Amino acid sequence: MKNDLSKEFQELLDNTVSIEVSGGHHHAGVLVDLGPDIFVLFNGMEYLYIPSIHVHNIRKITELEEDPIVAPAEVPIDHHTDKISFRKTLMNAKGLFVKIYVTGNKTLHGYITSVMNDYFVFYSPVYKTMYITLSHLKWLIPYKDNVTPYTLSVTSLPISHSSLPLARTFDEQCKKLENQMIVLDLGDHLQKTGLLKKVFEHKLALTNAEGETVFWNLHHLKIIYAI
Repeated sequence: MKNDLSKEFQELLDNTVSIEVSGGHHHAGVLVDLGPDIFVLFNGMEYLYIPSIHVHNIRKITELEEDPIVAPAEVPIDHHTDKISFRKTLMNAKGLFVKIYVTGNKTLHGYITSVMNDYFVFYSPVYKTMYITLSHLKWLIPYKDNVTPYTLSVTSLPISHSSLPLARTFDEQCKKLENQMIVLDLGDHLQKTGLLKKVFEHKLALTNAEGETVFWNLHHLKIIYAI
């Protein structure tokens, strides 16, 4: 099926497997598709699109360990070709309601609006416009048909996007947020909310509530959004 993938991985297709993902997360299901940089898993209820960069290990599960899972014939994100990839998946998921996991203990609900060089733009009814680095997305799960985040109707779902022009890279996009109040990585650290003073040399200077300046390495940041 995938001529550019090793025979060992091809033999896992259509079998029940267990995948360990960064952060100690484990997912089990039928491996329904895979590409050079992505695995597609059906867990009996949902499809998980998992970038291979975050897959620590994968193993086949015998029927003695787990009841067999039968995957539907149709996949929720059509990649239009015989080869799936992480970027193609994100591009083809634009406008679809999805839930994604990036960091912390929160799953984000909404939809992708743009895919840039090293980040993508995600619109959440709760957090509004978010800029998320491609390298830190752990998995993506499409919503089922006719289901919307928070049961909002399609007509009432707030879709007002930021008018901020998009830059090609995450660093450049962060510069556009200078002198604005921002949150980094969903505010999972007390020093990740404040006034963005300056972005320079792959770092940013953030002023916290006490007026102290904290310097963050952009390479280790996953999400940024204005408040």
